[in-house]
Amino acid sequence: MKSVQKGFTLIELMIVVAIIGILAAIAIPQYQNYVTKSQVTRVVGELGSLRTLVDLCLTDGKECVFNVPGSSLLGAAGEEGKMPTGGEKVNDLMQPTLDFTMATGAGTIKGKFGVGASGNLKDKTITWTRAADTAGGSWTCDAGSIDTKFAPSGCPAKSGS
Repeated sequence: MKSVQKGFTLIELMIVVAIIGILAAIAIPQYQNYVTKSQVTRVVGELGSLRTLVDLCLTDGKECVFNVPGSSLLGAAGEEGKMPTGGEKVNDLMQPTLDFTMATGAGTIKGKFGVGASGNLKDKTITWTRAADTAGGSWTCDAGSIDTKFAPSGCPAKSGS
């Protein structure tokens, strides 16, 4: 009678486990970098969308009260549920801080990453700054001390990060 091999040998299984381990060692850090970069891009976009509302209020020349959406990525790191100065908590989401002077039109929209963000981002800040009306009222974005590999091209990080 002929004997037929059934199943895998131990060495074959060990080779498969080694290959999976090598792939995981490469893929996991790349995935974490992807998640971090997408979180930065998301917050830059969320904060950037408020520029239109601010410009409308400044154009109307009056104080405006509008519903600023909260974000699960913003807040004070390590202090879940506690509001940072200037922010308001809405349905367990933290709002960005808006600080503008109606007379000049200059001001900032700031969002500080909190407990919902990647570990590389906690306590880092994204800031949209509006120049005074006399300087054209243009907007600039600053990713602060966020690592340059995570900062989108339209919102550069400070050098040396």
